[in-house]
Amino acid sequence: MSLKSLLLGGVVLSTLIFAENAANAQTAAADESEAIIVTGSRIRQDPLSQSSPVVTVDQSALQRTGLSAVADVLQRLPSASGGLNSKVNNSGNIGNPPDGGGVGAGSAEIELRYLGAKRTLVLVDGVRYVNGSSASGIPSTVDLNTIPANMIERIEVLQSGQSPLYGSDALAGVVNIITKSSQKGLQASAQFGTFRAGDGHTQDYQLSYGFGGPTTSVVIGGSYVKQNAVRTRDRALSAFPNPGQTSCSNGGGGCSSATLNGFIDLGADVNGDGEGDVLTVKSPVLTGAAPRYNPADPFGATSDFKSLTTEDRFNFAPYNYFLTPSERYGMFISAKQELSDSVNFRVKAVYNRRNSQNQAAFLPLFIGPDAGNGNLLDTISIDATNPYNPFGFTLSSGADGSDPTYLSVRRRLIEAGQRTYTQRVDTLSVTAGFDGSFDIGDHKWYWDTTAVIGFNDAHQLFTGNINAARLQQALGPVADCVAPCVPFNIFGGAGSVTPEMLAFVGFDEKDKSSQSLQDYTVNLSGDLFDLPAGPVGVAIGYEHRYQRGTFDPDPVIVAGLGADIPAQPARGKYNSDEVYAEVRVPLLKDTPFFHSLDLDGAVRHSNYSTSGSNTSLTGSVLWKPFEDLLLRGSYAEGFRAPSIGELFGAASRSDAPINDPCTNVPGSPFATDATVRANCVANGVPANGSYNEPTGGQLGVLTGGNPDLKPETSKTYLFGGVYSPSWARESGFASQLNLEVNYYDITVSNAIANIAPQATLSRCALLADALSCASVIRTQSGLISRINGVLQNIGSIKTRGIDVAFNYRTRETSVGSFGLSVNGNFLLKYTETFPSATGFATTDYRGTTRGFPDQSYPKFKGNAVIDWSMESITASFTGRYISAVDETGDFDGERLASRFYGDVQLIFTPGWLDRKTSLTIGVNNVFNQGPPPCFSCTGANFDSTTYDVPGQFGYLRLSYKM
Repeated sequence: MSLKSLLLGGVVLSTLIFAENAANAQTAAADESEAIIVTGSRIRQDPLSQSSPVVTVDQSALQRTGLSAVADVLQRLPSASGGLNSKVNNSGNIGNPPDGGGVGAGSAEIELRYLGAKRTLVLVDGVRYVNGSSASGIPSTVDLNTIPANMIERIEVLQSGQSPLYGSDALAGVVNIITKSSQKGLQASAQFGTFRAGDGHTQDYQLSYGFGGPTTSVVIGGSYVKQNAVRTRDRALSAFPNPGQTSCSNGGGGCSSATLNGFIDLGADVNGDGEGDVLTVKSPVLTGAAPRYNPADPFGATSDFKSLTTEDRFNFAPYNYFLTPSERYGMFISAKQELSDSVNFRVKAVYNRRNSQNQAAFLPLFIGPDAGNGNLLDTISIDATNPYNPFGFTLSSGADGSDPTYLSVRRRLIEAGQRTYTQRVDTLSVTAGFDGSFDIGDHKWYWDTTAVIGFNDAHQLFTGNINAARLQQALGPVADCVAPCVPFNIFGGAGSVTPEMLAFVGFDEKDKSSQSLQDYTVNLSGDLFDLPAGPVGVAIGYEHRYQRGTFDPDPVIVAGLGADIPAQPARGKYNSDEVYAEVRVPLLKDTPFFHSLDLDGAVRHSNYSTSGSNTSLTGSVLWKPFEDLLLRGSYAEGFRAPSIGELFGAASRSDAPINDPCTNVPGSPFATDATVRANCVANGVPANGSYNEPTGGQLGVLTGGNPDLKPETSKTYLFGGVYSPSWARESGFASQLNLEVNYYDITVSNAIANIAPQATLSRCALLADALSCASVIRTQSGLISRINGVLQNIGSIKTRGIDVAFNYRTRETSVGSFGLSVNGNFLLKYTETFPSATGFATTDYRGTTRGFPDQSYPKFKGNAVIDWSMESITASFTGRYISAVDETGDFDGERLASRFYGDVQLIFTPGWLDRKTSLTIGVNNVFNQGPPPCFSCTGANFDSTTYDVPGQFGYLRLSYKM
């Protein structure tokens, strides 16, 4: 491609800052006059002349938060949004999320611009890092919990896409984690923190040591982090499924139909009142005894049953986590050896072990034709000869083609204990490479070649599950239940299932997954020739990447015999070959109104074995009218190839906390709108109005990968400026003063997702949309057995906003120095467009919140840090503000009020200890601000992607530097 083509290719390069080879950058940074590789460009240049929309989080900023997870720190940035973190407890509660990547339990992600973590590229020292896995699928994101915090020098967050330079996934931005390449002596710290409520204890121990000689540099380190749980039962916000609820009979319902004493729907009029009845046991029967049932007087004194009421429903809310427990062991080594004056060899190895856990309430055991499991449990019949069947006839599921004699039996299996999902995840990454330089005439050229090999291996143990085949045998003809089979008592209420019964039907589910990465890069950069305004720089490179992922559920689950979330094995791989070229042309310098004028452009061609080829362009114009002011205009094309999970992930169910508009209850669309009623009947709902959704607001959505997916593409426009007045520094007013404002406009096309299940239900019920109605599968009684939501290229996502950053620091005075740093994001637009049979429907999420997945879209988020330092003392206050958002859909009118969080920290570094030892005391959420209650959220009645766990968190840290 010609130089002219490269220059015309776009408008966005220097707007982005990311070190492709951070090890080189770290070495060169000691001499800022030397040209280095800066973020957002592969061409070496003077870092003092660069200014771009990048947020840098260094070690001091990490430590100021008092947090022990890097992802939790990054998710506080105004440009960050959502993503998994330690507040997300979703394994058995909502099943596998509808993105093809699996639950990812215990892992942590970073996402920018509300575009999903899969559209934010995470690099480590400018190169790829192996994706995470948690034995629950094949995620397309890096688990930040696999990177030890004490190996991090700084993190640079590029708040704009840059696929032409870094390849797939960089649609929303890039997060580059730059690790330590050198260190002198010992650094150690120990921190303990806890919530004021007395839970969530956190221990964090970090140790690293650097040594070497004239040509050798080595850094080694280790870390241990343990975070204890915060349980929902210990916070008032999560006492019931809905905020403010005090029992299962008020506050909007939400409690589960899988009750302690049983939910028995015979689909018949038991008490002769002309309506079908649902039964439950009055009180648990004696262990080993069968409940009594008198068909002539079903609710009388001679019967152990009564009619089910809302008070009988099960309150599952207190049995979850607000903050999930985890334990992480990390170690690393980084070494550099100078082989000659112009050639270096570098190697880095990282190992991390994560032990984590998610938790859910006791297993909700559903059997029968209306159970909605989608497996053998839906076909189980309870034989008349089962010694615990009190009805005198076989409860037939109708699986043999006959009419069913019951619809469902539901029972909260408390005898098996709470469902726990315990993960053990091992991650290993090794990076090795050579770099060097050579001269061509008066110009120096730089080269590097790097190889990365990474592995992620995860195992998960799930306790509290049931084998459907054994349960079918234990509920079937007693003659077929021979040892070790024990007849099962599903009707006797809580405590009636004996250990012997449970030993036969129960099992421990063991799942595993893995991901591997091989990445090989070669880069060459230098100056071609000189123009009056400076040298013309170029960079070229090649990258070959191989990725593989597998997910292997327990064989019982693969056979479709589990009672929890179903899953199937998945595996896939792909390789890519990519080449790029970049050019920087200085047009003007030191002329009136043009202190400098530069053009940058880059192009990248990628060829994927799974999704074909793509060519993306980027370019920017950088103009300094005078030295203190930089103006820029940028354009970038983005590209994201479908991930392994999106392409090859097997179908799996997720339980969406949504309501069926076809249910016949007072005030529902079915009851009030004749058109809705007709559309629902056409979709399989009984015309007599007998259908009343019994599942407590959770409907099964079946989502799977799609090998026909096409790559996503994006276009990003960025305009902004930076003002950094020299007069402020020269006059002594400030040692640092700058203001930066950037406007961004991003459009993602061919976005990969499933159509939101609530939208599918609404379009079927309200509009009789044929595509939507075909995706809603109902049983004979009208109950939704599943909503099909396979991944597809659904349409587009558009977002616009403004980022503002201000930094000020005084010079040293007799009373110390003061600093103020402010970062804010104004969200101007966020819409998603989905196809339907009649066209396209666009949803505007700006200023709203939504569940499944939980995400709030505040119109403004901002952070500000005020700090003061003097001799041995440093004090800081961090304020975080999130503007109010409104709930929509069934909870239209509910508002999540704005929140302001305040964090304080005091550091004492005594001179009598040679300032080598520091004591840090801090309190997060010093004003004890709780998250705003949320009715539509799938978590513990709050949006865990946006707000903090309720309560004040205090910590104490002791640090030593030799």
